[in-house]
Amino acid sequence: MKQYLKNTWYGIWTVLIGMKITFKHLFTPAVTIQYPDVKVPLPERVRNRLYVNIDDCIGCDQCSRACPVNCIEIETVKSLPGENLGTTSNGKKKALWVTKFNIDIAKCCYCQLCVPPCPTECIYMTDVYEFSEFERDNLVYKFANLTEEEAVEKKSNYEKFQAEKEASRQVGAAASAKPETPVKTQQENKNE
Repeated sequence: MKQYLKNTWYGIWTVLIGMKITFKHLFTPAVTIQYPDVKVPLPERVRNRLYVNIDDCIGCDQCSRACPVNCIEIETVKSLPGENLGTTSNGKKKALWVTKFNIDIAKCCYCQLCVPPCPTECIYMTDVYEFSEFERDNLVYKFANLTEEEAVEKKSNYEKFQAEKEASRQVGAAASAKPETPVKTQQENKNE
């Protein structure tokens, strides 16, 4: 009987200890952040989604070469003489049309190795970290400001320019390789 009462008291005592802890936490203020409404402040050098200011991009391809997972795709076309592409915000003159600038965020490892090589500082990490998608193709961000038709037009214009330049070079080479007809001097005319 003594053991029975001891076990009963021990059971009640452990329940009271548990209830003490429960009541203690019941009246303390909550520390849970209500996520969609309240967001955690991010550290200063956080690495999140990449952004490209395409107006400052000169198409140098240095960010793509620095990327260890090849998630950046860049295609460029040289501008024709007389085309003015403008300058970047820090004064660099643009010489290339950026026809394609895609970043596949699904492949990105957020290493930030693409940011330091950029001479115009047009690519950088943002504080956006909510970019889930149902389709994987939606994680490919397209930053080029040319439409597909404009890109095809720029490429064909440059190819035509190159063909015309090559044709004029060949005409010039053919003209310089032509043997010159000898001009007779007055002495040779008298001898005949």
